[in-house]
Amino acid sequence: MRHFLFNLSLLIIFMYISLMWLDRQGKMSFPKRGMTLYFIAAIFTCFFFSYELTDTIQLDLRDVPVILGGLYFGVGPLLAIAAIFIRGFYGFDSGFIANLLLYSLLAVLLWRLHPWFIKQVPKFRLIFSVSFIFIISLVTVVCLEFINPPEEKVDVWLAYLFIPPIGTCILAYSIEFVRKNILLRKHLIKSKKLEVVEQMGAAISHEIRNPLTAAIGFVQLLQENGVTASKRKEYLSLVKGELESAERVIQDYLTFSKPSLTSVEELNIRRELVHILAIIQPLANRNSVQIKTSFAGIGFINGDRQKLHQCFLNVLKNAIEAMPAGGILEVETLFSASHVTVTIRDNGLGMTKEQLDRLGEPYYTTKEGKGTGLGMMVVYSIVRAMKGTLRVESAPGSGTVFHFIFPSAKSKTLDSFPIE
Repeated sequence: MRHFLFNLSLLIIFMYISLMWLDRQGKMSFPKRGMTLYFIAAIFTCFFFSYELTDTIQLDLRDVPVILGGLYFGVGPLLAIAAIFIRGFYGFDSGFIANLLLYSLLAVLLWRLHPWFIKQVPKFRLIFSVSFIFIISLVTVVCLEFINPPEEKVDVWLAYLFIPPIGTCILAYSIEFVRKNILLRKHLIKSKKLEVVEQMGAAISHEIRNPLTAAIGFVQLLQENGVTASKRKEYLSLVKGELESAERVIQDYLTFSKPSLTSVEELNIRRELVHILAIIQPLANRNSVQIKTSFAGIGFINGDRQKLHQCFLNVLKNAIEAMPAGGILEVETLFSASHVTVTIRDNGLGMTKEQLDRLGEPYYTTKEGKGTGLGMMVVYSIVRAMKGTLRVESAPGSGTVFHFIFPSAKSKTLDSFPIE
């Protein structure tokens, strides 16, 4: 019996190593080739550490990997051939003939059983596997009584009737456990994908609400009586601009994982910030937020103007909303021959370390249901596309600081001056 226990220990160790490797690879299914190699190695191990009852009869647990591999993975015929082939190295005697007959029958039987077996519920598969190996072990030990009755009958009968079913139960349960984890992982990934699809509508509305609202406002003005031709032309031009802005935002979402810079040009960072701050100023006034600026150097970067505006507008809007009771919003630039740094600092609510670590994750928001969590994701994507980096510092009650660092396009500097 100790030989069988040693065989079983090796099979369990090999199975554990295989399942660990499978988990490390993050596979979404059992790799058939890898599991086939495991079962062939298990058969060889059983032969190598078999107990020689006579010169022609070796006792081991080779039936266990053959049956499990055949039932669960449909490789029964291949494993049966491997068992016959390995047995041939021990001589072509009566034991080989018995081995040939048994595994030829098992090859056909497992091949037919696999499609039906794999459709059953896990509990039934486990019971069926243990029952199947018990029957095979019983037939084997009965045949031994007729061919060459062993001297230690009790030991052989106990070894064959208890160790293989117990080993099969342990190994089959391990396979079922991993199968269940894989199914749960697939279900989780599918749920996440569905969640992304469900939230994409909210995400798009978050980014295009402002231009569409503005366009609707101008359309309402156009419907009023007494609109002059020049005003009508101006309003239509503004409506067209807002709709084009909304269309560009939608295009960004189609490629948000790696946004393309469709119109790369050399940008004066000071001039762009002046324009952006002029847009955000009304929102700051409504929230009693004072904007202070200090441009210590005038730098040039290469990038997409519309995406740069979208990036800074998102951050500035968040900074203003983080100061519900009013406050000071500071915008600074630093310039060197290699980099242009834009620093945006507020004295608002701030963020915890946990919130800071999750900043930029899809659909993560700190606005408690008021945001979709896509604004910062887009910010990070745009900064990466422009070959820049973003570093954020924050603490609860101390405000938040954003450091944008972009490669310089030109080495130009101007005196520092404030924006009134």
